[in-house]
Amino acid sequence: MAKGKQTPRQKMINLMYLVFIAMMALNIDVEIIRSYYDSTKALNETRFLTEQKNEDIFEKTLEAKAQQVPDTYATPWEQYKALKAKIDVLVKSAEEIKVTLKKQSDFHDKDPKTGKDMDVSENFSALNNNEATTEYFFKEGDENSPSTKALELKKQLDDVRAYIVSTFGGNPQLLKLVDRANRSIIAEYPAGKSPNGKTWFQNKFYHQPLIAAISNLEIIQNDARNVQSDALALMLQEKVDASIKFTSYEAIVSAPTDVQAGKKAEAVVMLGNYSNSSKISISGVSRQENGKGYLPLNTGSIGEKKIGGVITLTDATGKAQQFPFTHTYNVIAGPQQVKLEQGLLLSADKMNVMYRGLQNPVSGSILGADNAQLSLTASSGNVSSAGKGKWNVKPTTGNTINLTLSGTDPTGKRVSQVFEYRIKNVPPPQGQMRGQNSLSMPATSIKNQTVQAAIPDFDFPVSFTVTEFMVRVPGKAAMLVKGNSLADAEGLLKNVRSGDIVSIIEIKATAQGLEGPVKRISPIVISVP
Repeated sequence: MAKGKQTPRQKMINLMYLVFIAMMALNIDVEIIRSYYDSTKALNETRFLTEQKNEDIFEKTLEAKAQQVPDTYATPWEQYKALKAKIDVLVKSAEEIKVTLKKQSDFHDKDPKTGKDMDVSENFSALNNNEATTEYFFKEGDENSPSTKALELKKQLDDVRAYIVSTFGGNPQLLKLVDRANRSIIAEYPAGKSPNGKTWFQNKFYHQPLIAAISNLEIIQNDARNVQSDALALMLQEKVDASIKFTSYEAIVSAPTDVQAGKKAEAVVMLGNYSNSSKISISGVSRQENGKGYLPLNTGSIGEKKIGGVITLTDATGKAQQFPFTHTYNVIAGPQQVKLEQGLLLSADKMNVMYRGLQNPVSGSILGADNAQLSLTASSGNVSSAGKGKWNVKPTTGNTINLTLSGTDPTGKRVSQVFEYRIKNVPPPQGQMRGQNSLSMPATSIKNQTVQAAIPDFDFPVSFTVTEFMVRVPGKAAMLVKGNSLADAEGLLKNVRSGDIVSIIEIKATAQGLEGPVKRISPIVISVP
């Protein structure tokens, strides 16, 4: 029997037994990888929640405190921003490595054909592949030679840890943060701490399947975000005892109590937060109640007044912070006293300049006086009345004009005041077609157009009537056209082709509302598409 031969039936049974064992082993591997994969997804979701918590709660709180109490929180806020920038680099780098390894292992999150999520069993070969991980982290697969990319990841981990140690190592209240960074943000074991004599990179990535590499990279990202979250929490906790709790709220409306007709005015509405703590004192007020200072305003005389003082906040450490304040207000006469007010007013109705050769409307008044009794004279040019307290001024020569407003105030006193204005020439008109001086239109449409002239953005009632112009097309002599229509140039315009430029030049016009000759009118340029 020692050398007995197996029957064909026995050989088949043995073969089936081997296949059965292999199938069981394969099934176990799939379940192990599925467990790894599910754990990695859970880590990813946890990291996302941590990132949201950091950004939506802790970050905003620390930033707001840095703005409200800069002496206490400005430095921690700047330190945190520098730490966050370094952690962002590390997390992004680890994410890019995961993407690269998945691509090199032919891993697909979704089916390329259907777009549905791929099951672990469908990605089994990719998740079980260890070649991509070994090639990425080790030079030519040599476990004793970490690759340049591996060393770059180590450098980023070291950079985060070194910043935490150097920035927070001297602060007793942040030693927990430093200790966590020294334990978790690492890429090499402390001397004698390797669990099996191998390096950190060998244990994490050498001959490790893709799923293990992804899981280890996700742990790096999670540890980094948790350190970031710890930093935020500890920075806020460190300052809690040094802060005064502002628990009272009040709506605040800041707006002028007197508004001049025609002038813009704006109200500012905000929610005020204050505290009745005895550690807050306010100088420059007559009394302080419930954390608020009160000061009666001086309204005994007309004119501009100013108040000011300092709010002093003393925190639990005994450090005093001071916040100076000032406010300016203007005391004016009440309605019964307006008739006794003194003063003169003069304003240009259009601009702060006068235009030569135009009737420039101006208006003036004396508070409480009859405007019908006012008079206006000019150092040059002509002045004509346009109603009670209104005149038209037409400057002639020079660069400035002095207008003298005279009248009698409510007390019967004769008063006068000189106002100086600049004199400017009327801007030159612009040739226009359809309201534009440069436009595009088909050649067949040009003959149907008319030529106009106008001064863009000019508020005075000046208009122009075009009397003649010249039309110039490529390769032809310019043609003179009388009037303002291009219909007479139809023959010349038949030569225009796509890409040509038609110019309307030497435009002549007469002006309405403006004295003297019309200045040179700028040409019109028409592009033919």
